Amino acid sequence: MEFTLIKPLFGGFLLGLAALSLLFFNGRVAGVSGILGGFLSFRKRDTLWRFAFLTGLVAGGVLLLATCPETLDLNLKSSPPAVMLAGLLVGIGSRMGSGCTSGHGICGIGRLSQRSMIAAVIFLSSGIAAAVSIDLVFGGLI
Repeated sequence: MEFTLIKPLFGGFLLGLAALSLLFFNGRVAGVSGILGGFLSFRKRDTLWRFAFLTGLVAGGVLLLATCPETLDLNLKSSPPAVMLAGLLVGIGSRMGSGCTSGHGICGIGRLSQRSMIAAVIFLSSGIAAAVSIDLVFGGLI
């Protein structure tokens, strides 16, 4: 598989366009953890747009799998329990940080939010520290 910048740039453009559209037309920030949390709380008159957004995320993944399956060909070296633990820790971190990388990293930085800039630095630093630590202690495998 050859490296090309076209697909990542196009994906980034689509993410930015979706985030801007949601903010412009709905007054909402496209933070996935907040959207999912709000959807699961079943607030009246606030679930339709959340459902549409989450459905679009899943539909985008299905469309990508159907059209470019090689982009989703992941060969994980970690065990399934390690992947589940990582997902749980990301969820806990999103809750503690009052948002996730999409809300803070894409939308918050785009709005020049100081809080989001700090959160993004903490997300990245924590991820780098965790990856390096896992690699040093466990040889990259858990």
